[in-house]
Amino acid sequence: MTGFLTHLPVQESNDLPTGQERIDVRRKRLINCHQVDVNQLMPLKYQWAWEHYLNGCSNHWMPTEVPMHKDIETWRSSRLTEGERRVLLRNLGFFATAESLVGNNLVLAIFRHVTNAECRQYLLRQAFEEAVHTHTFLYVVESLGLDEGEVFNMYREVPAIAHKDEFEMRLTAEILTEGFSTDTPEGAQAFLRNLIGYYLIMEGIFFYTGFVMVLSFHRRNLMTGIGEQFQYILRDETIHLNFGIDLINGIRHENPDLWTPEFQREMVESVREAVKLEIAYAHDCLPRGILGLNGDLFRGYVQHIADRRLERIGLPPQYGSANPFPWMSETIDLSKEKNFFETRVTEYQTSGTLNWD
Repeated sequence: MTGFLTHLPVQESNDLPTGQERIDVRRKRLINCHQVDVNQLMPLKYQWAWEHYLNGCSNHWMPTEVPMHKDIETWRSSRLTEGERRVLLRNLGFFATAESLVGNNLVLAIFRHVTNAECRQYLLRQAFEEAVHTHTFLYVVESLGLDEGEVFNMYREVPAIAHKDEFEMRLTAEILTEGFSTDTPEGAQAFLRNLIGYYLIMEGIFFYTGFVMVLSFHRRNLMTGIGEQFQYILRDETIHLNFGIDLINGIRHENPDLWTPEFQREMVESVREAVKLEIAYAHDCLPRGILGLNGDLFRGYVQHIADRRLERIGLPPQYGSANPFPWMSETIDLSKEKNFFETRVTEYQTSGTLNWD
């Protein structure tokens, strides 16, 4: 694979002391930028990374800012059916572990191998947000008086959750091995495979099913505290997804030899495997369905968002399914999510109350 690690020549500057050089923005790269100090933020080359960082900062929140007294009253009452309680518990169990997996992957794998400073600046922000999300699930469990062991061990005890977590951990295994490097084409492909698995699949597919389920309660004015926190998490995760897609596309454009037909087919198959796992998870959460939701509807929804994720990294859609939840348009609005988070930054809130207008 020719030209994989080529760099522009170093430009000496007469304005700097001997042995120092002015950073040339053209020499910045997303990975394998061995000649540039990775902490050198300026001059910015990848403006999209800095914008995602600013958007994330504008959406700062903490779970303890959201009151839970109404949720506590509802949970202790007889207003929720056993099926509704199952949906909430399953999603708390999945997200509690999934957010930890994403956080570990960011800190132990992605941050190590991304050599661009503005991207690293965003990754630091994202890592903090993952910690906030984990804090959120602990806050909910403690507020409702749930069995902590039951919720936080679902990744071991509920097969539908365990299979998704195992799928994601397989993607990280190689890049966490001692001596792993992106210097080789094979290593760089493994890193790209990890990014697609965690950003496109975990945060872009696996998380969105849970958002629909939990926010369906909020839509019916049930469990509104959890619903508000999931709205905040949704905003964070949508920025995570957009950053990840920009990072994936940036790496493949800087290193086109990585994007082989074989690798593209492999990524499509990974998405298809993830869709099957997510459909199984939806059926496990909704074995008999609840008001307006059932496993068969989620089949179409998961396929719909999987097609959108594939298209955004230049891969062909696989399913052609329509969105079966049109009521979600005001909450998630999949057709406009990228523009919403890139052009309406002034509408982010830093208080404990969301304003979606």
